[in-house]
Amino acid sequence: MSNDEVPSAPEAAPAGTDAEKTADSSVESSVASSADQPGTTPEAAPSAAEEPSPLRGVFTPSMVTLLSTLGRSVLVSTYQASKLVMLRVKDGVLNTHYRNFSRPMGLDATLKDVAIGTRQDVVFFENVPAVIPRIEPAGAYDACFVPRRTHTTGYIDIHEMAFDANGQLWIVATGFGCLATLDPAYSFVPRWRPPFLSALAPEDRCHLNGLAMVDGQPRFVTALGETDTPGGWRENKKDGGILMDVQTNRILCRGLSMPHSPRWYRNELWVLESGKGAIGRVDLATGTVRTLTELPGFTRGLDFIGPYAFIGLSQVRETAVFSGLPLTERSEERVSGVWVVNIETGEHVGFVRFEGEVREIFAVKALPPGVACPELLEPDDLLVGSSYVLPDEALALVPEALRAKP
Repeated sequence: MSNDEVPSAPEAAPAGTDAEKTADSSVESSVASSADQPGTTPEAAPSAAEEPSPLRGVFTPSMVTLLSTLGRSVLVSTYQASKLVMLRVKDGVLNTHYRNFSRPMGLDATLKDVAIGTRQDVVFFENVPAVIPRIEPAGAYDACFVPRRTHTTGYIDIHEMAFDANGQLWIVATGFGCLATLDPAYSFVPRWRPPFLSALAPEDRCHLNGLAMVDGQPRFVTALGETDTPGGWRENKKDGGILMDVQTNRILCRGLSMPHSPRWYRNELWVLESGKGAIGRVDLATGTVRTLTELPGFTRGLDFIGPYAFIGLSQVRETAVFSGLPLTERSEERVSGVWVVNIETGEHVGFVRFEGEVREIFAVKALPPGVACPELLEPDDLLVGSSYVLPDEALALVPEALRAKP
């Protein structure tokens, strides 16, 4: 897609949500009126008897164009609202589809699997296409992720997660300041920690938080401080952040403002300086970050599709954790949502802005090509109880009338 295929000055229209079914029909007319009346930001007005949805939001029409043209959908986690959000185009409208989890944060996804890190568990889902025909309305979905297993880690403050080239899940265990993998015999298996940490203790000594994979293996991490005392990173949060190379144990960048979400993309290392509300490229030769653009929120959660960066924004409150940051010293309003930036030009090409109870975003993950309108079932969904995945030899014994058609 070329950049001129999306509006350069997009207007916002209300987002349809499954929590507020009446919004979907009103969204279509609102998007049309937005195109007809540039400069307006129409919103679906609730009737006098209705309360605004706590999960309401608005989006630019360019988001529909982007996701439809790219044939993609995006997962977003919000630990603050205890939701997983699916951004998907349904019936020509951007649909924000919510699922409930306990403090969801890190997540990763492939065409086959989704993993979500929650308060004290990692929940694994498998894409089971045979379930799709059983979901109403028929023909609307192209993937269905069904819960397959849960691994209890205990409260290790799971942050980012990523599948490696062999399908093993790597976890940033922020509470213990380490990278970890999972084994059924253990809560978690520590695999790497910064060499400046003298002990493996649940004390959040440096606030290790972000993980970038290169060639299917862990390579770069971010932390909010080069500190070795409980919560020590808080003392210099404004510019004490670091970026490290896992393979060499070298600190590549210092002086970062609350860095998150390092990513290796198009042979470049990207990072979000959350304290500045910025996205930038890392100059590995000089150990500096070149800011591409600043955004109206605490930047955290990053993924790419083509020339577009999908970036999570959080409002952040001016508490002890966030006070004194360059972002909170700006006069502009801070928002929560997902912003899309063209990484070739720095242009902001679209956004979804949450206006209800969703105020903080953690992870943003684009689902693979071909997954444009997925469903993800919560563990207690009735459909989960009547959907079975069996080995081929066992399936051959099931009466044909009961088998799902391929």
